[in-house]
This record gives sequence, structure tokens and C-alpha cells, in this order.
Amino acid sequence: MRSYLYSCLLLVSQNHLYSNDVLLCYNQNGLITAYRERKYLFLFNEMLWISFAIINFIIVLFFFKRFGKTGLFVWIGFATVAANIEVAKTVELFGLTSTLGNIMYGSVFFATDVINEKYGKEEAKKAVSLGFFILISLTAVMQGALLFKPHPEDIAQPALETIFGFLPRVALGSLLAYIISQTLDVYVYSGIRRLFPSDRALWFRNSGSTAVSQLLDTFIFTSVAFIGTYPLDVWVQIFITTYALKFVVALFAAPYAYAAKRITPLDERSGNDAC
Repeated sequence: MRSYLYSCLLLVSQNHLYSNDVLLCYNQNGLITAYRERKYLFLFNEMLWISFAIINFIIVLFFFKRFGKTGLFVWIGFATVAANIEVAKTVELFGLTSTLGNIMYGSVFFATDVINEKYGKEEAKKAVSLGFFILISLTAVMQGALLFKPHPEDIAQPALETIFGFLPRVALGSLLAYIISQTLDVYVYSGIRRLFPSDRALWFRNSGSTAVSQLLDTFIFTSVAFIGTYPLDVWVQIFITTYALKFVVALFAAPYAYAAKRITPLDERSGNDAC
């Protein structure tokens, strides 16, 4: 009996939560213990995702506080690359199958909005261009690296091919979605600010522009990458679940927009003190 219960818990600990073996395990005497472990593991991804979102936006604020506008430019380049690496991993969140990268990608839009709010539309457009050319450069450099014939004892090539290998449609969809949606975000944010310039409407400028631009981003990417590859109903499911998480991230960023509004970067503060 003890060995059977141990086998049940081992299966659960390996995240085989919906396999027939685990379901059979729940119908045996190990029901209560196995169920509790399953409940814990179910919540683990969700709690980690929320914590990850909090930490990501705090880091963006730190970059802005410590390095000013330059820090936001650097973050946009870094987060654009990181999001496109994270997207290779699939997880389950809130009962939905999703890829990682939504939080990191959402932080790119957040940083762009902070630049727009503090420094204007033209600086925000520069940040968008920076992220776009960094993404192109990464794609080109890593495709070149994959062309090298690995040493017989090399262990990195398969992993690099998994992460950086790509189908042309997926790569094209990612690049088009980024440049179009980010540019739209800049203009929508500026338009909302003209209509609602008060600080009380900052949450609406930030979350509203991001929600609209992320909707277009998701539509472009999923259309270019997956239409014709998957049946229409599957494409609709991918589109809805992907955008749902991006929309949550857009709402989550609103309080941090107010924090960024109150921040005076150290380099600007020292310049004001010198005057």
C-alpha cells in the first residue's frame, strides 16, 4: 500500500495531473493525499505567474529609476528578446494552455507607454524601432549560429534548435506583429492622452492603448503563423486564450503606471540639482 501511494505521489509530483494513472490513483486509498498534492501543483503555476508579473513590473520601475530613459530603452530590447525565448515553453494557467512570454512582452508595451508619457511620442517610436531591430538581429545571428556543424560531443545544438529554430511563417508573424502593434500602441496612447490628459486617466491611457494594440498583435501573429495550419476553431481558441492573458497583463500594469509617473530618475534629479 505504501509503495502504491508513493507511486501516486511521484506521478503527481511530475505534473502528470491528467493522465489515466493519476486518475486511477485517486480512486484508490491514496485519494486524499494525492488530491491535496494535485491542488497544490495546480495553484503553483498561477501563483508563480502572478509573482512573476509583480517582479517584472518592479524591475521595469527600477531600470527607470536608476537609469532613466536609457534604462527603459535597454529594458525594451532585453524584454523583446526574452519574451521570444520564453514563448517556446508551454504551460497551463487558469485552466488554459498557454505559452510563456506574455508578461515579459506586456512589460515592453508598459515601458513604451512610460516613455510616451514622460518623453513624448517621438521617443516612444525610437524605442519601438530599437526593439524591432534587436529582434531582427537576434533572429539573424542565431540562425547563423545554428548553421555551424556541431562537434560530435556537443550537447547544445538540439536545445538551440528547439529554442531558436523557426518556421518562416512564425518568424514573419512575430516581426510583423511587433512592429505594427507597438507602433499602434504609441499612436493610440498619444490619442487617448489628448482626449483624457489628466493623471486620473493615466490607467485608461496605459491599459487601454495596450489592450487595443495587443489585440492587433495577437490577431496578426496567430493569423500569419497558424491560419491554414490549424482548423479555424483551433485558431480561434489559440487567439482567445492568448489575448485573454495579454489583456490581464495590460490591466495589471495600471498601478505601476502611476508609480512610474511619480518617479524622477536619478540622472534627471542630479541634473536638476546642478541647476
